[in-house]
Amino acid sequence: MRILLFVLSMLLCLPSIAQKYPEGSMYSVPTRQKYEFMRNLPVYADSLLEDLQYPLAWGNSDITDFNEWRRVARQKVFDCMLMPPPPAGDFSVTVIREEQRDGYRARQIEIKLSRYYSVPALILIPNGKGPFPAVNCLHDHGAHLFIGKEKMIRPFEPDPDSLENGSLMAIEDSVVLEDAEKWAEEMYEGQFVGDYLAQKGYVVFCSDAPMWGERGQKEGPFRSKFDMIAGNMMMYGIDLCAYMTYDDLACTDYLATLPFVDPNRIGCMGFSMGGYRAWLLSALSDKIKVGVAVCWMTTTKEQMSFKYSRTENGGFANCFPGLRRWLDYPHIASLACPKHMLFICGSKDKLFPVKGSNKAFDIMHEVWDSQGVESNLQTEIWDITHSCRKPVQTRTWEFFKEHL
Repeated sequence: MRILLFVLSMLLCLPSIAQKYPEGSMYSVPTRQKYEFMRNLPVYADSLLEDLQYPLAWGNSDITDFNEWRRVARQKVFDCMLMPPPPAGDFSVTVIREEQRDGYRARQIEIKLSRYYSVPALILIPNGKGPFPAVNCLHDHGAHLFIGKEKMIRPFEPDPDSLENGSLMAIEDSVVLEDAEKWAEEMYEGQFVGDYLAQKGYVVFCSDAPMWGERGQKEGPFRSKFDMIAGNMMMYGIDLCAYMTYDDLACTDYLATLPFVDPNRIGCMGFSMGGYRAWLLSALSDKIKVGVAVCWMTTTKEQMSFKYSRTENGGFANCFPGLRRWLDYPHIASLACPKHMLFICGSKDKLFPVKGSNKAFDIMHEVWDSQGVESNLQTEIWDITHSCRKPVQTRTWEFFKEHL
């Protein structure tokens, strides 16, 4: 009887507990005195970091032939990327619309990259006779998923007549353009990188990554759902982050097939998550000859420790299962050696502290130096925040002009 009365009294208390900790408030769940995780990391994070020895890194591995090391290490990266999307066969492309811009044509397309899906993209083609050098521009994360490719290439203007008649497509065009202009102003000093490079004579390509732009969620671009969707994807035996990379590789392959592109002069560039995508694509694709990565390079020991207020930089947007047991970020980027690579990081970048960037740069310089091509790797710390403003874009163009 006493036990029954105790249980009944606890049940009567439950409504009051729910009122004390209303759903959605910072006190929605009471804390316990004992715990195992804090600040999104396990409390034993430092021990985990100490156990990361990176046995497949160049210099750690017992493989002494560089080309053989690169083959084995690259395959390990692909192994950790899990199952690739099944290819669609030949690239099937639908041209949606075109317009003439100042010195180049803009084309909106969809590419059938897989049996599962088509990928929306924008491509800019300089006026004149090709073939031209080309750049695969890779958009950022920014916790802003409403636009993707439009962060790098100016979207199409809405048709005035259709807008006046209430066309849903024209209305969306108007909203996308306004959003893209605001994003360009905030991160790129009001200049669309892709259009800037197209005016300099480059074919420029940019596609939506999974979860961004026209590859987003029907319910809306909620960043809070990103990790849940990535987890659900893993239940199918695939990795959302890897799908982004597989698509970047396939889009580069497509770019190399275009008659107006010189397949021996294809580069890539990106800022933030796009910077991560740029050095990873450079490491994994032989078709990329030159790469530029802005504001994304560090070591795991700096990124995933309790040293800084931020303990995560992208989560499932840069996560291949198990890869840290073999290679760290700069080791993977070193697979791009002996290519010409430019890395720019910011001294005021709160997402990637300078100490981590410099440690990663030192590791990469050792690799390029070991192959007698030290000058092919340029690493620079600029007095900037996490951004890709006009001087950075100019430096990018100058680097492509010299090496691409």
